[in-house]
Amino acid sequence: MFEIIIVALLILLNGVFALSELAVVSSRRARLRSMAEAGRAGAKAALELSEDPGRFLSTVQIGITLIGILAGAYSGSALGEKLSTLLQSFGVEPGMAQPVGIGLVVTIITYFSLVIGELVPKQLALGNPERIACLVAGPMRALSRVAAPFVVLLDLSSRFVFFLLRVKQDRKEVVTEEEIRSLIAEAERAGVIEADERRLISGVFRFGDRKVKALMTPRTDVERLSLAADDAAIREKLLTSSHTRLPVSRDGSDDMAGIVVTSDLVKQLLSGEPLDIEKHIRPAPVIPDTASALDLLELLRSSEEPMALVHDEYGDFEGIVTPADVLGAIAGAFRSDLDEGESEDAFQREDGSWLIAGSMPAEDMAETIGMALPAERGYNTTAGFMLSRLGHLPVTGEHFSHLGWRFEVVDMDGLRIDKVHAQRLNVTTPDP
Repeated sequence: MFEIIIVALLILLNGVFALSELAVVSSRRARLRSMAEAGRAGAKAALELSEDPGRFLSTVQIGITLIGILAGAYSGSALGEKLSTLLQSFGVEPGMAQPVGIGLVVTIITYFSLVIGELVPKQLALGNPERIACLVAGPMRALSRVAAPFVVLLDLSSRFVFFLLRVKQDRKEVVTEEEIRSLIAEAERAGVIEADERRLISGVFRFGDRKVKALMTPRTDVERLSLAADDAAIREKLLTSSHTRLPVSRDGSDDMAGIVVTSDLVKQLLSGEPLDIEKHIRPAPVIPDTASALDLLELLRSSEEPMALVHDEYGDFEGIVTPADVLGAIAGAFRSDLDEGESEDAFQREDGSWLIAGSMPAEDMAETIGMALPAERGYNTTAGFMLSRLGHLPVTGEHFSHLGWRFEVVDMDGLRIDKVHAQRLNVTTPDP
């Protein structure tokens, strides 16, 4: 009975080492840092072990190896002999009883070592690695100090082998954007975050990768005033426009003078004063269309006017961008921001297909229908995606298949692709 207790204790001790090994290795350092800052007992020690895995793993391996040697030797000599004697009492020949007894003991010990000493502890460690790491870090750190000479020898030996193999040991914990996206998607499936929260977070990631050109309202869609226009035309524009601010051009071309607040002009008209646009022109910040969306955000924050004029590399006016464009890029378009007669960027039909606006950002379109786009691309909108695939200005009805989807131009607004129909194919169709 005493021998069985000794072997059981050795197996449990092996389980402690296996538990400690996987818990520390699987722990997220960021989580351990936050726990250490919060004063959690053992968190600082666990963080030290995770930042020097060579010494920690050497300590664990020394413990597991010694336990394996002791358990094998003790069980074979003590329990094996007793089981052999027991088998002989049942009439088994001595020549057969000894190997059978030792074999049975080794098999049973191996089974319990795998289950109790390895599998169960490791699964427990994976369940809550940071918490368990905090519990075992203190004893493991103390053991590594006691066995310091052997630990250092094993650590240096493993590093020498890595040197011979020309393998660099990169211990930096790097989290990629793709890993974060996968974690967010998993959190949504687990019910930790809502679907709307996931879309907002995804919008923030997309926003950081975008250029101003992908966010702006193009100049062809910009309502503006002209200093060369007569009073009647200006009054008509003020009556029909729903915008609180309008850009102003000097002669009706793309030579922009600034912006005006429409209420300033309305007040001037109501007071009976002569209409004088130049008096109310305010300077607007200018940003190149190749600037990043984050640069735009900083510019709008520091600007006195919530509108920026976008110019290309040649200095030509390309469009305008406002805080509403920034918010829309993250949270999606608001119905109140849509012009009269304008529909949502994407509408799903009953058959599962999508009716997509040509002006919809390509990243939003791809995420909406569940399709991947190349990281390097020369277009920003769904219309640009269609043009890149077709290679020419299309006519209504032209279509192509791409990555399991059939895209068709269903409406043209002059030379602009206005609406696109996207239908998932039953079988992935190769690119044309």
